[in-house]
Amino acid sequence: MARKLTVDRRKFLKGAAGGVAGLVASTTAIRAKEPTPVQSASAPLMPKEVDPSNVDVLTTDRSGSDFMVDVLKSLGFEYIASNPGSSFRGLHESVINYGGNQAPEFITCCHEESAIGMAHGYAKIEGKPMCVFVHSNVGLQHGSMAIFNAYCDRVPVYLIAGNTIDATVRRPGVEWDHSAQDLAAMVRDFLKWDDLPISLPHFAESAVRAYKIAMTTPTMPVLLVADSELQEGPIAPDAKFHIPKLALATPPQGESGSVAEAARLLVAAENPVIIADRAARTPAGMMHLIGLAEALQAPVIDQEGRLNFPTRHPLNHTQRSRALMADADVILGLELTDFWGTVHSMRDQLHRTSKPTTRDGAKLISISATDLDVKGNHQDIQRYPEVDLAIAGDAETTLPSLLEAVKRSITNDRKRTLQDRGSKLADAYQKALVQTRSQATYGWDTSPITIPRLSAEMWAQIKNEDWSLVSDVGHASRWPLRMWSFDKHYQFIGGSGGAGVGYGAPASAGAALANKKHGRLSVSIQTDGDLMYAPGILWTMAHHHIPLLSVMHNNRAYHQEVMHIQRMANRHNRGITRAGIGTTIQDPNIDFARVAQGMGVYAQGPITDPKDLGPALRRAIEVVKRGEPALIDAVTEPR
Repeated sequence: MARKLTVDRRKFLKGAAGGVAGLVASTTAIRAKEPTPVQSASAPLMPKEVDPSNVDVLTTDRSGSDFMVDVLKSLGFEYIASNPGSSFRGLHESVINYGGNQAPEFITCCHEESAIGMAHGYAKIEGKPMCVFVHSNVGLQHGSMAIFNAYCDRVPVYLIAGNTIDATVRRPGVEWDHSAQDLAAMVRDFLKWDDLPISLPHFAESAVRAYKIAMTTPTMPVLLVADSELQEGPIAPDAKFHIPKLALATPPQGESGSVAEAARLLVAAENPVIIADRAARTPAGMMHLIGLAEALQAPVIDQEGRLNFPTRHPLNHTQRSRALMADADVILGLELTDFWGTVHSMRDQLHRTSKPTTRDGAKLISISATDLDVKGNHQDIQRYPEVDLAIAGDAETTLPSLLEAVKRSITNDRKRTLQDRGSKLADAYQKALVQTRSQATYGWDTSPITIPRLSAEMWAQIKNEDWSLVSDVGHASRWPLRMWSFDKHYQFIGGSGGAGVGYGAPASAGAALANKKHGRLSVSIQTDGDLMYAPGILWTMAHHHIPLLSVMHNNRAYHQEVMHIQRMANRHNRGITRAGIGTTIQDPNIDFARVAQGMGVYAQGPITDPKDLGPALRRAIEVVKRGEPALIDAVTEPR
C-alpha cells in the first residue's frame, strides 16, 4: 500500500526530520549571545542518535488507536491519568494528536498508583469514571493497590492496559517481559469486569459495556486490555465502524413489600436508629435521608463512607453511636460496609472475643446493593450479619419509596410522640456539641500542634468559601467532621475503601481536579507516611495546575503501627520504649515544604507554633485561589 499522510502527520514528520537541525542551530546561536550557558527547560524533540529519516510512518491516514479515541470521546471522559508506557504508545499518541488532548486530556502521573488514586478521588466528586492507561503487567502491578482500594470503596474506575498478545510480533527483550497471556488475571479478583478485545468493533462494544458495568450499582473498577497491534495497525480508508449507544442502567430499588415492612417497623419503634455508610452518592441521597430522619424524628449515625447527613443537623448523633445502639429497638443500616461490626464489639487480645452492642430483640434492617455483587477471595465482605430484614437494592434509590411508606404510616397521635422524641434528641445534640468544643481546647497552645487546633485554624479560613474536604479524616480522629459544618455532598468523600496507604495524596488531587471546573476550594489533611508512598503527585498537581491546599498532618510516624507495636509489647510485658523502631519517620525529619517546593508547589513550613498556622493558611489559600497547588507542613501530635 502506498504511503499516505495526513497534513498534521506530514507537518509533524517535517518537524522531526528538518526541525532537529534547525533546533540545534538556533540553540547554538542563542548560546553564543549568552554570557553564561543556559540549560533549556524543555527536552529535545528527539534524541541525537535517532535518524529521523528512518522513522516509520503509517501507510494510511488513521490507526486503530484513533478509532479507540473516538470511542473514549463518545463516553464523555474528561481526563486520562497515566504514567506513560510503551504498550499503549499508540493510544497515547492518538489522544494528544488525533484527539487534540481535549476531552479527554492526558494527565501525566509519576506512578500508576497515583494515576488510579486520582481516578478514585475524581469519581467520588464527579459521580462518573475517569480513564486510566496502565503499562501492561508492570503497570497493573504498580497500580494494583489503588485498584483494590477503589474496589473496596465501590467506586467506578475505567482502566485500559496495553499488551502485546501476538508473540511473533513482540520486540526481543523487555517487550516479552512486559506482556502477558492473561493480563487481567493478576487483578481480576478485585475488578467487576474485564475484557480483551481482538478487533476494533469488539473494542467499541466492550468499551461501552465496560462503562455501563462500572456505573451499574454497586459500582466498581473495570479493565480493558488494548492489544498494541490493534492500536498501531492502520485502518483502511473505506472502513466504517459503529460505536454503540451508551444507556446506563437504573439503580435497583428495594422490593415494595419489604420496603413497606421496614416502614412499619420504623414507625412503631420507640428508639429507632438510622446508620448510613455509603448511602448518599448525590445531593438527592442526602435530602432523602434528611427527610426520612425528620419524618421519624430518629437519630442518624453517619459512618462517613460518604457524607450522608449534615454534621450540624440536630438529628446527627454520630458522636453518641454506642449509647444509641445499646438502646435501639430497630436499627436501619443503609449501605453498611460492615453491619456485623456495627452491632458488635471485639476485644483485640490474645484470644479475641466479641459481643453484641445491641439489646436483645432489636430488629435489624439492611438496605444495600452490596448483596448483588459479592466475590470470595478478598474478604472485604466482612462477617456475615444476622439481620431480620435484608433488602437487596440501592439505598439512595430506595429511600424515596421508604420515606413515602413511612409518611403514610404515621398517624397524628404518633406524630406528636415522634416530635417529643425529636426535641429530646435536639437537646442531646447541643450537649454533645458543647462537650466536643470543650475537648477541642485541650492543649490548644502546645507544640506539636494538636489536631483540634489544626482543624479549627483550617475551618476559620475556609468556612466562608465554597469548600470541599477531599481527604479522609480517620487519621485525624474525625476532628473536622466533629467541628466543621458539612451540609453538601461534595464536602466530604470518605476514605480509601481498602485502607491502602498511598491513597490520600492522589485521591485528593483527583478530587481537586474534579472540583476545579466548579470553582470549589479543595483542601486536604495530608498524612506524612501516605505522601511518601508516591510524592510525585505533587509534581502532577504543579504541572497540571490542580488547585489543592494540602495541610500536612506531619506526626513523623506511621502512628497506627506505633500503637500496634505498643499493644504487642504490653501483651508480652516488654514495655513500649522501643515501639518507635521501624514505625517512625525521623532521623532525619522530612522537610515536606522543601520537597513540595522541589516539585514546583508553593509551600511553607515546617510549622510547629500553632499561632503561625492562621497566617500561613491565608497565604496558601490565596495561591490556591489563583489556580495552583499549595502545601503547609504542620508538625502535629500523633492523632
